[in-house]
Formats: sequence, structure tokens, C-alpha cells
Amino acid sequence: MEAFAVETKSLAAEPGAARRDAPAVLTLGFGGAVAMWTLGYVGRLPDLLELDPSVLGLGFVAILLATGALAGRWLGRVGPGALAGAVAGAINLLIIASVARGSALALPGSIGAGALLGALGALAARRPEARPLPTTSPAAAWTGRFARVAVVATLLLLAAGGLVTSHDAGLAVPDWPNTFGSNMFLFPLERMTGGIYYEHAHRLFGALVGLTTVTFAGLVLATDDRRWVKGLALLAVVLVITQGVLGGLRVTGRLTLSAATEDLSPQLGLALVHGVLGQLFFAGLVVLAAATSVTWREAPPAAPRPSGETDLDLGAWFVAAVVVQLVLGALLRHYKIDPTWHVCMAVVVITLGGFAGVRAWGLYADLPVLRRLGLALAHLVALQLLLGIGALVVTTLERPDGARVAFHAPIATAHQTTGAVILGCAVLLRAWLGRLVAREAAA
Repeated sequence: MEAFAVETKSLAAEPGAARRDAPAVLTLGFGGAVAMWTLGYVGRLPDLLELDPSVLGLGFVAILLATGALAGRWLGRVGPGALAGAVAGAINLLIIASVARGSALALPGSIGAGALLGALGALAARRPEARPLPTTSPAAAWTGRFARVAVVATLLLLAAGGLVTSHDAGLAVPDWPNTFGSNMFLFPLERMTGGIYYEHAHRLFGALVGLTTVTFAGLVLATDDRRWVKGLALLAVVLVITQGVLGGLRVTGRLTLSAATEDLSPQLGLALVHGVLGQLFFAGLVVLAAATSVTWREAPPAAPRPSGETDLDLGAWFVAAVVVQLVLGALLRHYKIDPTWHVCMAVVVITLGGFAGVRAWGLYADLPVLRRLGLALAHLVALQLLLGIGALVVTTLERPDGARVAFHAPIATAHQTTGAVILGCAVLLRAWLGRLVAREAAA
């Protein structure tokens, strides 16, 4: 307690500390919230885990302590740990409101508990000699780390959306932006069962990703001096808002601000656009995460390479092929088209991805980021091949009564989510090739 008092006093004597630490606090706070939401979502999956609330509660406490510990270790002070915990607690109000409806203690309780646990974690792990990241712009470096949090949150949203489709739960909640006539953030947690759980949790994750994207864009505008990065961050905000509207109108065809849900017109076409645009949004965040990283900022100018022209073109063709395959996959999932086109395109994607990955891994020994990406791609396309075969099998092995086999949803969702990761790696590889490798000048 004495150490905590000293820390508080030092912060009061240094009024600029909170502002300087803001990017780090937001990164750690949002990261802790994403981790807790993931635990809560997986821990309550119907007919899978459905962990006891006390077990989930212990997990949440551990995550908040870890959030504070990272702040103490990286920043060397208790204050940022308390603030990061408070940020995570504030974000969690989007869920806690569903548990403690009408409770006057929900807001101060969540934020206060987060701040206390964050402070305790920082106090236990702090290193007084710790300093900000070894870069000329610590705020920009933390913005890059925040981008990674946004990427993880979006990937989780895509996986949750895949489970919605795999369980045919897209219309389980008949209205939007309300949920069965209730404010979306106040819908009782005990009513989230079966398909309602998958659809409503997907909406909540969408709100989390929207808040994360807007916050990230604000950090980019405040810390980055590159116009194209700022423009891409603002475009991400537009896309995430568009995604939210598309997702809702896909269910209803119009806004439903009352409990009445008559004359609704679900839009399957919007479901297709929503699914494809979501993965393109994810790919854009991946590029932003690379561009805002310290490695990108401090890398030397692109150097001409004999293999540069081939790999730059191959990377672009690979991205295009993955996008086409993404559209075909969405058509297959939503419109049940003949899978032949999807299977044929899979051969193209696996061939291009294999070549691109092996070349990046084998030709750029002096560029570790390309070697790692190449190796990751080689493994991912192999994994996706196996998942694709599995998904094809389970979708054709329908039971006589029309029910799906028990493992249909996890395999189909894993296939869809791995496809999103491959898209992210494809655009990431092409972006890094453009940053580090140049075409040789014509003789």
C-alpha cells in the first residue's frame, strides 16, 4: 500500500504522465477486455463447455491481474496498470449490463474492480528500471501494438460469425438493433441459449470490434504522420460501421426500434456481402498492423532483388485468388451453389500460396519477416487443404432426417476462419514485399 501511495503521488506531480501513457493504457486495457470476452464466449458455448460462472470469474480476475502485470513490467509504474484495468472494466460494461440490469453498482463496480486488480498486478510485477519501447516514438509503437489487438478481436468476430452461419442461427434474433424488443446491451444473459446465443454474442463482438476500430483510428490520427495510414484507418471506421448496418439489415431488411417484428424481410444477399466485406475489413486491419509496427517504420528502403518482380507479381495474384475463393466460399455457404468451382479455385489458391510461401521462406534469408510469413503460409495452406476436405465431407454427409453430423459446425467454422487467416497472411506478405523488395531496373 505504501508503494501504491508513492506511485499515486508521483503521478500527481507529473501531470503529463497519463497523457504520455494513454496509447499503452488503451492497448493493454482493450487487450485485457478482448481476452476476457474470448474466455466468456468460449466458456459459455452451448452444448460444449458452459463453465460455471465462478470458474469464469476466476479467469477474469487472472486476466485483469495479468493486464496490470504487463503494465508494471513494461512501464515500471502502478498507475498505468490501474488505468488499463479500469479501461477493461469499462469495456466489459457492454456485457455486465446484461447480467446486472438496473444495478446502480454495475458501472462503478466494474471499473473499480478492474482498476484495483490492474494496480495489484502492476505492483507485483513492476520493474522500476523499465522504460518505454526502444524507439524514437513510444506512442506510435504502442499504436502498432493496439493494431494487433484490433486484428485479434476481428478474427474472433469472424469466427463467431462463422459459427452463426454453421448453426443456421443468422435469423435466431428477429429484430435489430434491438434484441427481442430489448436494448441489445441489456438483453438478459440467461436468455442467450441455442441459436440466440450465437447470433446475439456475434452482435456484441461486433460492438467490441467497432469500439476497438474507432479507438485505433483515433490513436493513428494522434501518433502517425503518414497520410495513407491515416486514410486507411479512417476507411476502417467507415467499413466497420457499414458492416454493423449490413449485419442488422440482413436480418430485418429495415430498422426495428420496437418490439414489433411483423413484415420483416431477411436479405440473404446482404448476408453474402456482410461475410465478404468482413474478411476484407480484417485484411485491411492486418495491413495497418504491419504499417504501424516498429519493424515497418525502422526498415530500410526497399532494395532491388533479382526475384523482386516475380515475387511482387506472385503476391498480388495470390491475394486476388484468395479473394475470389472467399466469394465462392460465401456463395457456397449461403446459396448452396455447386462446390465444383470452389474446389477448383482451391487448387489455384493452394498452388499460388505454396509457391509464394516457399519462395518467401527460401529466398530472403536476410529478411526474417518474409521468412516467417513464408513458413506460416506453407503450413496454413496445407492445414486449409485438410480442413477443406473435411468441410466438403461433412456438408455432403447429411443424415436421412436432414440433420447435420455432430462435427459439422466446428469443421466448417475452422475452415472459414483459416481462410480469413490465409487472406490476412496473403495481404501481409504482399505488403511486406512492397516495403522491403523492389523490382530490378530494366537493363
